[in-house]
Amino acid sequence: MSREQQVVAAARRAFQTGRSRCLEHRVRQLKNLQRFLTERRDDIAQAIKKDLNKSPVVVQMYETLGLEEEIGLAIRKLKEWAAPRPVEKNLLTVSDTVYVKAEPLGLVLIIGAWNYPWAVTLQPLVGAIAAGNAAIIKPSEVCVHTAKVMDELLPLYLDKELYPVVTGGVPETQELLRQKFDHIFYTGNSAVGKVIMAAAAEHLTPVTLELGGKSPCYIDSKCDVTIACRRVAWGKFTNCGQTCIAPDYILCEPAIQQRVIQELHKAIKEFYTDNPKTCPDYGRIINQRHFKRIMSMMEDSTIAVGGDTDEEDCFIAPTVLRDVKPDAKVMQEEIFGPLLPILTVDGLDEAIRFINKGEKPLALYIFSNDDKVIKKMRDETSSGGLLANDCLVHFSVNSLPFGGVGNSGMGSYHGKHTFDQLSHLRGCLIKALKMEGMNNMRYPPHTASKLGWARFFVLKGFNFGLIGRLMLLFAAAAVLAAIAVQKYDLPHKFYC
Repeated sequence: MSREQQVVAAARRAFQTGRSRCLEHRVRQLKNLQRFLTERRDDIAQAIKKDLNKSPVVVQMYETLGLEEEIGLAIRKLKEWAAPRPVEKNLLTVSDTVYVKAEPLGLVLIIGAWNYPWAVTLQPLVGAIAAGNAAIIKPSEVCVHTAKVMDELLPLYLDKELYPVVTGGVPETQELLRQKFDHIFYTGNSAVGKVIMAAAAEHLTPVTLELGGKSPCYIDSKCDVTIACRRVAWGKFTNCGQTCIAPDYILCEPAIQQRVIQELHKAIKEFYTDNPKTCPDYGRIINQRHFKRIMSMMEDSTIAVGGDTDEEDCFIAPTVLRDVKPDAKVMQEEIFGPLLPILTVDGLDEAIRFINKGEKPLALYIFSNDDKVIKKMRDETSSGGLLANDCLVHFSVNSLPFGGVGNSGMGSYHGKHTFDQLSHLRGCLIKALKMEGMNNMRYPPHTASKLGWARFFVLKGFNFGLIGRLMLLFAAAAVLAAIAVQKYDLPHKFYC
């Protein structure tokens, strides 16, 4: 038996003990995870510095701060999320107890990504713990130092049987995928997402796929271009462009292209100085393989801003490309790096047509002062999320579901959405063994009279206020009277 098989079997046995179902145990584990983020802040920061050259302040702002908020929310709201949820009844079930109960799925596999290795790995874990599951954590092997810290330190804070960490590369991941899970949560690219989904299908395992794609950014010619470009530059070049919801390319009218380039240049200089290579707030490409991949994308495009590179240091400066053609190399796949192509379109309608020709993106950005323009873009396109007049910040709103659609993913998470995604929402109906006369209409022999009563009870909907309750009482009395007539042959005038 492989190590991965042993870990999966042990985690499932731990779940079957039932201890992860206890709300007190869930809260205790969440608080331990919260304590881990506080007490091991330096270890986390040092590992990411080695992997992605992020400063300690950047690590807190973009990785652990959101996690702390997510954990705090789950602790505060857990009893509410886990409580039975009453649902609307129909006339047939008005005297019954009808509700939805969230129950744990079982054993969850969480496969993290390397670009935000803590945020996108531990955020699903928060929901998995809150929902009462066991979870195997598989950090990305690309972030070598971060994976090592997870492997060595997380088990010191969490129940190591319920929430083990499995490290390794492709062979280890493949071995994990051969095992049976109750849910798989993967963050990464669509090519691997298809592999994950195919493996999950062998066991009919549901999946949440947080993928990516080419997220468009349309800049309306009548908006405040200066502010728009500052926000786009921040959204694009944060983490050296290695963000799944970064603006992938800009669409704008030819008349404002030069202005957009100038304002982007100003914003890049403001954020990262004249020499981004020495700026502590500007990161690096994760490795040389990705460096070469990104460099090859620039071959047939014109550089308007930036373009400086250093392969040994995995450095690519914030770079803007102008007059980019739809068939250019940089437009054939998600960039996931600090290149920002600009394509010109005649206006909103052409921008919408261009967006709709491609796969559905994870995010869609629009900058405009005109609500009609924003609504038209919203109503005539499809994307995982839509954000007007800013970038990235919808990820921070845990009341919003975060996830893709089509090629950019399936399923959503954040806050209660993660809890629900990693729970089975079990429909429950509790009926008393009395009032059997009300059920007579469903029992054979089936007659036209019974069908008439069934149609009344099934198709008539009431708001169960005072009037609704009175009408229900009258209806119930009528049914009971009809039953009595049939059983005891009472005269017609008795119930008319």
